[in-house]
Amino acid sequence: MNWGYIDFIVNRQGDILRALQQHIVISAISVLLGAVVAIPIGIWLAGNRISWINGLVFAIANILQTIPSLALLAILIPILGVGRTPAIFALFLYSLMPILRNTYTGFRSVDPNLLEAANGMGYSKSQRLLKIQMPLSVPYIMSGIRVTTVYVISWATLATLIGAGGLGQLIFAGMGTNKKELIITGAVLAVILALAADFILSMAEKWATAKARTRPISNTA
Repeated sequence: MNWGYIDFIVNRQGDILRALQQHIVISAISVLLGAVVAIPIGIWLAGNRISWINGLVFAIANILQTIPSLALLAILIPILGVGRTPAIFALFLYSLMPILRNTYTGFRSVDPNLLEAANGMGYSKSQRLLKIQMPLSVPYIMSGIRVTTVYVISWATLATLIGAGGLGQLIFAGMGTNKKELIITGAVLAVILALAADFILSMAEKWATAKARTRPISNTA
């Protein structure tokens, strides 16, 4: 057992916990904002029949996701300055495409026969949305949020470059001072955090999928 490393963890636990908390906050807010924006847009696109509008929205979301992280952060500095705000905004932009795509796919995959049956039962448009389309699309949406969360946790390590803190601060500080303990700690915690988030969201996804499969239209009234 490497007692020196254990002593390092004990002595620097305050800094480590602070960096971990910052990383969680940055990642959670980014994914939450992405879900709040992308899910309604995905629902609207799924019901939209003007194909060029759908293509344009997806093209813009795809372009935003392909911009290199460092380049995007550099672009945002003159606009939003440094700190947590530009980091969250950048990660928010990266989170849009997976959630948007999965929401759109989920709503388009709903069996049209179910919607026709709902119409025959007198369901309004909002009732079809809330009682049929949304429950059946939740597994797709959760899958998009799950993938996005793992990506965002990884990308958030670069947030320290603009003063937002997070686990990347430990990694870059270790690189600057040649302290491998800092590098290992930051990297391992980022991996553990991503795995933990993936596990929790995968459980939520399975639960949502099971609930959707046991929700016949006759029980939604």
